[in-house]
Amino acid sequence: MELKVWVDGVQRVVCGVTEATTCQEVVIALAQAIGRTGRYTLVEKWRDTERHLAPHESPVASLNTWGQYAGDVQLILHRTGPSLTERPPSEGPPLRGPERGLHRQSLPPLFLSFSSTFRV
Repeated sequence: MELKVWVDGVQRVVCGVTEATTCQEVVIALAQAIGRTGRYTLVEKWRDTERHLAPHESPVASLNTWGQYAGDVQLILHRTGPSLTERPPSEGPPLRGPERGLHRQSLPPLFLSFSSTFRV
């Protein structure tokens, strides 16, 4: 299944997502695809309502609970802070602006164990 997630104003498609795929796995795949480290959370947004998904939660199962409204729900990757090893922006190279267009990213075929936080 393909999962559409908004990242920095760009809709990205994560391929290979199943009911067993966790939010943490989706976050890691997206962070690797955009080449940015940091702390992230996956947010489910419908109209003016937002809910942060837990790392162990299945985004597919969450969307399925919306029934006929699932197509109106947006998933958004939200960066909540830098990684523990990240340098302050003044010491690093300038950050690129957001890319435009639709991007696809497949989940790797095998995931190792990860901690329950969204540190990438």
